[in-house]
Amino acid sequence: MTPKRRKPNTRKPDETRRRLLDAAETAFNSKGFEGTDTNRIARAAGYAPQTFYRHFKDKTDIFLSVYERWWRDEGAAVGHAIAAGGRAEDIASVVMSFHARWKIFRRSLRHLAVSDSRVRAARAEARRQQLKVLAALRGHTAPKIAQLTVSLLALERLCDAAAEGELADLGISKAAARNMIANAVLATHGAAPRARNSRNRT
Repeated sequence: MTPKRRKPNTRKPDETRRRLLDAAETAFNSKGFEGTDTNRIARAAGYAPQTFYRHFKDKTDIFLSVYERWWRDEGAAVGHAIAAGGRAEDIASVVMSFHARWKIFRRSLRHLAVSDSRVRAARAEARRQQLKVLAALRGHTAPKIAQLTVSLLALERLCDAAAEGELADLGISKAAARNMIANAVLATHGAAPRARNSRNRT
């Protein structure tokens, strides 16, 4: 006899929430926000549909939680690259990878930020947090917040354009796109993140 599949334990809230988020990540990044619903997310996680609403208010609520997980994971990966002495090109590869692997999710994010005030507010808060991190990283060399904001938005847009194939449409090779994004990284993270990090470790 084939052993019965063990059902996930709904009495462990942290595990349930994590499984729901994992399922939502997969759904949003394969079918987009409009291509799935809370019932499908719950079933994909191994739960009955009503379990979803014990942890999230609605589909937008879990979308925002997935988004927060995404940008924090991206920030952590960039931080690891800097701590390892990565060059601007290495950091560019990290952010390009995040945007490429999550391009369908980010497509939904851009659309929802126009039509949904909750998503728009969450994206603005994420950007504010990123600006704080960048300003702290740059220290006394940090440009004014307006200039840093322009640089952050330029980096974000270039990464999305590379992920969506917009740069390739203009005949820009992958290597050239990486160099463009590396230059954008220099504008946001500074000329020598590796040197600064080395000084901080002494």
